[in-house]
Amino acid sequence: MNITVNANPCFKEVDQSHKRYIVMKGSAGSGKSVDTAQNYLLRLMQDKGRNLVCIRKSDITNRDSTYAELTGAIYRMFGEQADRYWNIKQSPLQLTCRHNGNQIIFRGVNDEKQREKLKSITFQRGKLTDVWIEEATEITQADFEIIDDRLRGELPPGQFYQIRMTFNPVNRNHWIKKVFFDTPDPNVLTHHSTYLDNRFIDAAYHARMERRKEVDPEGYQIYGLGNWGEIGGLILHNWTVEEISQNLNDYDDIAIGQDFGFNHANALLLLGVKDDNIYILQEIYVFEKETSEIIPLAEKAGFPKNRTMWCDSAEPDRIKMWKTAGFRAKAVKKEHTTEKKYQAAQIDWLKGVVSKDKIINRRIYVHPSCVNTIKELQQWKWKKDERTGEYLDEPVPFQDDAMAALRYGVEGWRKPRARYNKVKGGI
Repeated sequence: MNITVNANPCFKEVDQSHKRYIVMKGSAGSGKSVDTAQNYLLRLMQDKGRNLVCIRKSDITNRDSTYAELTGAIYRMFGEQADRYWNIKQSPLQLTCRHNGNQIIFRGVNDEKQREKLKSITFQRGKLTDVWIEEATEITQADFEIIDDRLRGELPPGQFYQIRMTFNPVNRNHWIKKVFFDTPDPNVLTHHSTYLDNRFIDAAYHARMERRKEVDPEGYQIYGLGNWGEIGGLILHNWTVEEISQNLNDYDDIAIGQDFGFNHANALLLLGVKDDNIYILQEIYVFEKETSEIIPLAEKAGFPKNRTMWCDSAEPDRIKMWKTAGFRAKAVKKEHTTEKKYQAAQIDWLKGVVSKDKIINRRIYVHPSCVNTIKELQQWKWKKDERTGEYLDEPVPFQDDAMAALRYGVEGWRKPRARYNKVKGGI
């Protein structure tokens, strides 16, 4: 069978390697995840008896990452004939090669139950030979040891075990750097790529990264050039990723926050509040879509029309479109002050500064499916004075669309109200 794929030459070495550990760090948009998905599909179609498990820290995030990359690659390769070559199953997530029975399954290592489930993986045909750990910096070294231990036992001649790790580097003190990059090992192949190596990247994304180079040089070194570093000056530290309830009845109140965008992301967040803590339940995060295209996405996702949707006041026409569709869209009324002071007041409230006389221990809980919100929280930072090295009381204006939606969405709770209105119903 002749299969044609579009590939970036920079990944040729890793795609041909039989080393046990392939460790791929790189910038966002470098193409490493796309290449990994394509390479695994080709490998499993050609070599009988090989099986792959895709791993994220939280198993639910596989649906929008590894599973989406693999199914997208299948449809690019085979188009309308995709079902002829691969059986694509959504519940549970599973891909099976129709030619030889090789399988791809998806797992997490978020808790002891998930880790124990990983130990008992079996396949109808062949063995577990391949592991893809996406966003590998999320997992602990102990998680990795459990995964690594699953690849054992004799294999037929010509076969091999392999773990491929893909990630954007952040903390230069991360265990992955120490174990794989700082310690020479003949069983390890490390690889570095950037968006500049990706010949298929779109012009709009390239322009966004070039803008980041100007407005956030420190962040550009990490997310643009894929270098090890450490994000300093982070704005929010009081957040946690957790499997939080999706039942709206479990919260004191519900609201929606929206930051309008087109060339940058249009972000919608479904938010809950309970006991003064904020819960980010769901996100819609899309590029280059008109409001008329986004409204059906919100309806399909179950964003409630009977809860207030707080929006940027700069787009009255878009707000009107949401109202026409039945949503309670409302412009955020900004105080008579500077934009800088207004933003600072919103941020202080998110941190728990209720008033100048009252500070509470507020937490922000994020559902693991909100992958773009999580990425923004990880890098939302204060501007840095390059002359003095001090951080300024002003956020870096880049990749902050979900953060703007968060700031808008809490507006009804930030400003004093008599009580929350308990909502009925669920998602």
